[in-house]
Amino acid sequence: MSSEPAIAVRVSVTDAWDTVTLDATPDTTIAELKARALERTLGRADPARYIVKFRGGRVLDEQQSVTALEVPAGGALIVLPDRRRPVR
Repeated sequence: MSSEPAIAVRVSVTDAWDTVTLDATPDTTIAELKARALERTLGRADPARYIVKFRGGRVLDEQQSVTALEVPAGGALIVLPDRRRPVR
């Protein structure tokens, strides 16, 4: 466990049209943040059906920490469905 303080990270969940602020320690994984954001905004959502984007690009390895991804305090992640939905 790291002795560094937690940072606040903003996570936008497009399906909920909502943004939540979550505390993350330097060793918190992106997958953990995604799951927590989905739980807070959508309740019971399957994290495997969603992807994460940071600075415009998809995060391919969600097991990396916020430190490894270089997410700054107040940084923003976007959680969106892994497949596009047709417009009706």
